[in-house]
Amino acid sequence: MLFRRRKPQSRTQQIRTAMWPRGSWARSLKYFGKRVLRLSASPHAIALGFAAGVLVSWTPLFGLHFIMAIVIAFLMGGNAIAAFFGTAVGNPITFPFMWWLSYTVGSHILALGPGAPKLPLGNLAEASWSEILAVLPPMLLGAVPLGLVSGTLAYFIVRGAVRAYQAARRERLASRKTARDSAAPES
Repeated sequence: MLFRRRKPQSRTQQIRTAMWPRGSWARSLKYFGKRVLRLSASPHAIALGFAAGVLVSWTPLFGLHFIMAIVIAFLMGGNAIAAFFGTAVGNPITFPFMWWLSYTVGSHILALGPGAPKLPLGNLAEASWSEILAVLPPMLLGAVPLGLVSGTLAYFIVRGAVRAYQAARRERLASRKTARDSAAPES
């Protein structure tokens, strides 16, 4: 492999790096953003794919996020790789907030009163299936408007960023070509 470590990391080192990157979160986010900008597709397709990933991130169906994002991106004509990147909006840091917000919005839509099931955020591993299944409908329903709003915002932000990046890249390549052509000796 081209970028393989000489001494592979242990499983604990891999988990530590995944939870807290060595080069800081800012550097990791910057790298993540560059990966999205450098995709070779139209700004519209990249933005649609990313928006599909953001939309799916709000759902509590964890094992299905990638599959759902690819299907939605395909149906909308978006980029599947950008959809993968969009699902990263839902991560261990943002999931508790997203769960709480989607459950709250879904409970308001369903007009659940004080007897509504409580969201088992603190002890999710110890929660029974009946507790989890009781909070799933409000979470799924609340995920729809939140996903649509955040997906729409993500679409416009990513489309603008990709357009600007691709235009600057075309300009940079054109200036290099002009410089190369003017420096070439005429025969």
